[in-house]
Amino acid sequence: MHDTTIALIQLGAVFFGLGLLGRLAWRFGISPIPLYLVGGLAFGSGGLIPLHGIEEFAHLASEIGVVLLLLLLGLEYSASELTTGLKKSWMAGVLDIVLNAAPGAIVALLLGWGPVGALAMAGVTYISSSGIIAKVLGDLGRLGNRETPVILSVLVFEDLAMAVYLPVLTAVLAGVSFLGGLTSVGISLLAITVVLVVALKYGRVISAIVDSPDHEVFLLKLLGSALLVAGIASELQVSAAVGAFLLGIAISGSTAENATRLLEPLRDLFAAMFFVVFGLNTDPRTIPPVLGMAVLLAVITTLTKVATGWWAARRQGIGKMGRARTGAALVARGEFSIVIAGLAVASGHVSEQLAALATAYVLLMAIIGPIAARYVEPVGEFFLRRKEAAAQ
Repeated sequence: MHDTTIALIQLGAVFFGLGLLGRLAWRFGISPIPLYLVGGLAFGSGGLIPLHGIEEFAHLASEIGVVLLLLLLGLEYSASELTTGLKKSWMAGVLDIVLNAAPGAIVALLLGWGPVGALAMAGVTYISSSGIIAKVLGDLGRLGNRETPVILSVLVFEDLAMAVYLPVLTAVLAGVSFLGGLTSVGISLLAITVVLVVALKYGRVISAIVDSPDHEVFLLKLLGSALLVAGIASELQVSAAVGAFLLGIAISGSTAENATRLLEPLRDLFAAMFFVVFGLNTDPRTIPPVLGMAVLLAVITTLTKVATGWWAARRQGIGKMGRARTGAALVARGEFSIVIAGLAVASGHVSEQLAALATAYVLLMAIIGPIAARYVEPVGEFFLRRKEAAAQ
């Protein structure tokens, strides 16, 4: 058969299979993300039936999925809400770095990967997955919850921290001079500052530019501007996801509401591909040798993320159940962690085992995160009832 024919058949099978997995997930009342990941793992490199010929499309579709996830998350909030949240939660962001970067760095040093390996693994265990968390919050209907702005502010702090961390890591891996590293960091921070200022002062203008009474024109302008901003942000050493998120907060009012309704089906389609591609790129044979260490890291950093979220929500006067939901929502790791590990291993300055450990760890956390977010309420209510019963 022709290559295009094979690719169409494979893509059709993938999308139909995702539909079946999604239906199965909703029947059991859980997020479909873990099933998407396992499905990708089964049909990727080293899986049961490896797929070939759709790699380029799948990779691009997954990138668009992350952009749309963060764009729609940004549409839920205004620029003023973002800046207020950052002012209130910067201490939580610092605590997040200390509690969650340390386990990865310590493990790398214990395994003999040196300072460079420690720097890379610190990033792998530190950064939560904005894409997975955005999807889970939407699936569970929690975007309007009182604790969601706290979750959002922690995620934004992490993404802004990545704007400093990634240029530094890249410079260290490439052996660039200290001055060169500072230049990269300066460009990243300048880009973020400019976008924030534009969003704060000219949000109405941006909304007017992308708005249109015609759905087709509106969709083309909205999707085009999102991809354009994401691409420029990525070129300036800033995460494409951060660029999309900042565009989302710049769009406000009825324009934001209409954009959300229009983009939700596209977001769900491309986001599903993002989670599948993560599984497709994982060779199951690399996981068993590092599974024990990955499980240990997963347990430790699940607890440290929950502690971070609990503390951040408590500072905002949120109740115990809201604090628990905040901590559970932050558990998932994903796209950033894999990018960091890939950069480190590709440089040749760290052990190839780092990629295997990071992959096993992220796969575990990408599955644990949605499950923890889904079941934190019934588990929390069970313990609260037991505590109340014991007090009587």
